Amino acid sequence: MIGRLRGTLILKAPPALMVEVGGVGYELDAPMSTFYDLPDLGREVVLFTHYAVKEDSVALYGFLTERERRLFRDVQKVTGIGAKIALAILSGVSVDDFARLVSTSDVTALTRIPGIGKKTAERIVVELRDRAAELGGAGSPMAKGQPIPADPQSEAVVALQQLGYKPAEAAKMAKDAFAAGDTAEAVIRKALKASLRT
Repeated sequence: MIGRLRGTLILKAPPALMVEVGGVGYELDAPMSTFYDLPDLGREVVLFTHYAVKEDSVALYGFLTERERRLFRDVQKVTGIGAKIALAILSGVSVDDFARLVSTSDVTALTRIPGIGKKTAERIVVELRDRAAELGGAGSPMAKGQPIPADPQSEAVVALQQLGYKPAEAAKMAKDAFAAGDTAEAVIRKALKASLRT
């Protein structure tokens, strides 16, 4: 079990990142909540990790905080939710906001997160509502061989598609959110916040 990594950040391509530890590069997928606060490339980073083994695949997920990792694990206990939707949840809302949406049974807001329909949102509320206070308390472009765009807006479009948005929708969201001087992370953050308000 790999529970924590400390090493040099050598790649950031949402949702994929790579950390070199002792000469070995670990590929991980991470939510945008983690990408927002990552250090610059070449700097040291410490990540909490979740190691997932399935019959046909092995995956490693990284998080800057234990709270993010705990929520990632907890939401997957809900029927019909896997790692991809769990990452989308953490990319769309903070841990505290998610706990608030669950505790107030805000199904409508939950369905604005990519991959979550009304039935899934209702299951989340039913299965996690009793633990809402506890929740709030304490596949990537590289893997598929897709090129990572150099400009922030295009990079944001790719990341939004990886989070479950359709290409045309992701392109419009990134275009509407983009402002001169924005990093890809800033564009994604603004686009996701805007989608939750609509």
